Amino acid sequence: MTFRRFLSLPLFFFCASFVSPSQELLSDLLPADAPLAHDFDNTVLKITELKFQGADFEVESGTGFCLDPRCQWVATNYHVARMTKPRKIAGEKIVWQRLATGLDDEGAAQVRVATASFMRFVYSRDLALYKLAHPLPHHHGAAYSLEELQVGQSVDVYTYPVEGLLAKRTLIRFLGRFAGRTTSDLLAFDYQLSDGHRIRPGSSGGIVVDHESQKIVGVLSAIADNHELTAFAVPVQSLVDFVTAVQPLLAKQVFPSPEAGISATSSDLYTKLEPARSPTLRHRPDESPAVKLLRQKAQLLADGMRNFIALQSVEWGSGNRPASASAVYEIRILDGDVKFREYPAGRKDLQNLPFPPLNTAIVAGGEWAELPRLVALEPHLEIEQMPDGSIDGRPIKVFRYRGDAEDNVCRWRSSVDLGFFSLNKDVTVSCYGEVWTDEDTNIRRMSEHYELPGKWKDYQAVMTYGWLRRPGEIPRLIPAAIASQAEWNRKTHWCRSQFLHYQVFSSQVRMTMK
Repeated sequence: MTFRRFLSLPLFFFCASFVSPSQELLSDLLPADAPLAHDFDNTVLKITELKFQGADFEVESGTGFCLDPRCQWVATNYHVARMTKPRKIAGEKIVWQRLATGLDDEGAAQVRVATASFMRFVYSRDLALYKLAHPLPHHHGAAYSLEELQVGQSVDVYTYPVEGLLAKRTLIRFLGRFAGRTTSDLLAFDYQLSDGHRIRPGSSGGIVVDHESQKIVGVLSAIADNHELTAFAVPVQSLVDFVTAVQPLLAKQVFPSPEAGISATSSDLYTKLEPARSPTLRHRPDESPAVKLLRQKAQLLADGMRNFIALQSVEWGSGNRPASASAVYEIRILDGDVKFREYPAGRKDLQNLPFPPLNTAIVAGGEWAELPRLVALEPHLEIEQMPDGSIDGRPIKVFRYRGDAEDNVCRWRSSVDLGFFSLNKDVTVSCYGEVWTDEDTNIRRMSEHYELPGKWKDYQAVMTYGWLRRPGEIPRLIPAAIASQAEWNRKTHWCRSQFLHYQVFSSQVRMTMK
């Protein structure tokens, strides 16, 4: 099957059924009784709402699934949410809901969602999210895959079709294979009958699962309106974007972080670089080619982070206890100038991340941007290459660095909040840390340690970077996470931050000579 087949293929939402005079069996797919690695009957849910109109009644049905491990969040299609308008799911009251699209969205199209019903929305954002008053017992979410599907890749579709007004709805598994993407950015799958059953009304909102990994790759949304056994699904990436926009902390907990690789709480591999220069030595020996290349890569990393918008989730705490405070901010960088704004309703631009409502706390600063520039441009920063290491079986190159206080390389700011104003004190300190790169010297992790005066002790921060890969764009490294901590009066205080929901743009400046 080719991609072109779907360029003009009509879609029928709400998964109506048709009688097909012939059926091409997918004999090269897995057998129908192939063993499963996941009990999706505790993940996929029936959505049913009984509606009375005088003496008559009608039943609106769809399918949903547990989004999170505890199953307090349930996802389904936008058109299912609009048609069923459920008040409860599996007996649990709905206390919060959001829709990912609507009739006024750019790109919205008029589509048929039932035999005689029409609705306007964006195909690729046919999603809705519910929060239940309490988690559903004995239910759980599943893992998600953001990997690109290959044509012919085997999948399983799990859903609750309606077989009759009084018939009991049961979870049905359909075998299928990936056939390509539509021009409206839906995933297309050929599927085969399951004990003579087609994908029928009530199926929308089910899940499409990669058979090998048993990870969710799409949310079932529509079928072909031309007697063919073809189903369509919203990609998981659309679900990630939607949940990140409306519940960023939930998204961070539920979805895999692309290219995350290295943890921001990882420890350095080597001891700190001690000063080795003689007081009379005025010029450091020429740097090795590996160190020169590292500086070039650090400059590229810094240059690639001068223009973007993202969400930055922040948590504060102390010791080994859970976070005492959390917040989400929109971070906007235009030509290197950083501004913060409370998310989602903030209107005031902030120069720095605010301190939380805690007596003693540290705040993650701009180390994610400052340290790459320091490594790239600071000649007084002493850098040396160490023996290579390995993280999760992947080789890494390791460099360690040091800057002394008299070199005026690293600065520390302490702040005392006096209510109406704050007292800030900046001091120059000695600093050291490590830079980890991949085999091509692309920076994936940087650490920073400060040798502090006064009551604050042992400040350290770890920044990780991951690849942002988007169709038609050159892959670029972006900040992924920051974890920082310091000790005050023998108590460790920490701040952990993660970047989500990136929007990258270019900065253009026009100059007029007069």
